[in-house]
Amino acid sequence: MKKRDPFDFWYAVNNTEIVRLPSRHLETFGTTVLNYHLVSELMDTVDQVRVRQGRMLASQPKIITPEAYSRTLLEGFSEEAEKYVDWLREHEKEIRILQYGYRLKQESFSEHVITDNVEAVTERVKEDVESRNDPLAAVVVGVDEPWDVCLIKLFWEVIQGSARTNIREMARRSLFNDEQGIPRGVRQDLEQEFHAAARDPGLIAPLGRKLQNYGLFEEYQDRFFSLVKSHKR
Repeated sequence: MKKRDPFDFWYAVNNTEIVRLPSRHLETFGTTVLNYHLVSELMDTVDQVRVRQGRMLASQPKIITPEAYSRTLLEGFSEEAEKYVDWLREHEKEIRILQYGYRLKQESFSEHVITDNVEAVTERVKEDVESRNDPLAAVVVGVDEPWDVCLIKLFWEVIQGSARTNIREMARRSLFNDEQGIPRGVRQDLEQEFHAAARDPGLIAPLGRKLQNYGLFEEYQDRFFSLVKSHKR
């Protein structure tokens, strides 16, 4: 089997066009469901166009520490998509303030192939989407493989259009205020996770990993080990 070129994702990135972005920004204090329509020509086939439709579930953006920006969970995405996000982490400083988690909702996914040229299909898809007046719908023209990289590019565009509003709304609640060297939003998030782990021992290990990623395990270790002991009794 031929080994993939480690930079295959650039082929998808450079051949992705965002035809229609959602008109609504990502929710600051809740989840957002984006409805995507991805149009792509089948490889080595003339006038065969695949249209994929599905949903991307964007979780509530979180304030994180620099140490915590080690890895974003990409549930449902391919290795090439993960490589592209790794590159974004290293080169785009804006996304180091907030962490945006997202995953594909496979239960809502569908695809079909149309015999026509890609321009005509794209125009029909765009007209259909716009007729529905869905503020969270997007239309993308991309590649057939690795197609999910095209969705990462879409999501990054949505993040760029949302981050300023998300940051402003968080600032109104003083979530960026410093509390012993850590943003208040991070402290509040950890408090919620400690309370959740006290009820569900299955959440203890993920909490420990998060504390380590955030560089805060030493500060919280006494409380963390007390939590562990309480579930062993």
